Amino acid sequence: MNTKKENRIHRAVTSLGHGFTGHIEAIGQFFILLGQFFIATFRPPYRWKLLLQQMEFVGFGSLFIIILTGFFTGAIFSYQSAYAFGLFGAESLVGSTVAIAVCRELGPVLTSLMVAGRVSSGMATILGTMRVTEQIDAMKTMAVDPVQYLIVPRVWACILLMPVLTAIFDFVAILGSYIVGVGMLGIEFGAFDSQIEALLEPSDVTGGLIKALIFGLIVSFIGCYRGFYASGGAKGVGEATTASVVSASILTLLIDYFLTVLIW
Repeated sequence: MNTKKENRIHRAVTSLGHGFTGHIEAIGQFFILLGQFFIATFRPPYRWKLLLQQMEFVGFGSLFIIILTGFFTGAIFSYQSAYAFGLFGAESLVGSTVAIAVCRELGPVLTSLMVAGRVSSGMATILGTMRVTEQIDAMKTMAVDPVQYLIVPRVWACILLMPVLTAIFDFVAILGSYIVGVGMLGIEFGAFDSQIEALLEPSDVTGGLIKALIFGLIVSFIGCYRGFYASGGAKGVGEATTASVVSASILTLLIDYFLTVLIW
């Protein structure tokens, strides 16, 4: 009985140790790959064509979902805000409330989550498939740096275009708020517009765009990292794709809190 109990304890401790060392190894791989990415960024050859292709994938490919999400976010937020402010006769604050909330928080965060669902998962799938089919290993044998060829264009495309997508989201959300607030709920346009001009500060907009820049790095790099180290065939690629979306979404929300505290 003592021997069986000792074996169970040994297996439990061994399993715990393997899990802990596995997480430490994954963290090490993450930061090593991040360092390789920054080094490869400044090392020629510079693959501008690949960068433009990825910018089309990230930007144009995500444009519809960003516009759709932004419009209905502004519309719904405006409708609910009008009800709340209407309880004490302050409907004129609807526009400024929506504008500040969207520019500071909702714009960069929801844009990041939408891009994570589409772009990060796509990057993880493509790189994961290349990994399990040994295409990445073949690139190494041909003296092609896979980090420079596969990861650098994807990450920089997302970094450069995430603020653009966020700005589009902000504009469309405020437009949706205007259509609902002024067009449907009868809020006076002069009051709606003047409150936005009075209360929305340039720092609200620039702070949100700075967030978007950092979220672009997070979303794209996590997708590339998960795909680059995928293993286990088709099942491993699926798990890497799922993990990329979950990790990017959680990290976006976590870092958003600290960025909010630092910026404002």
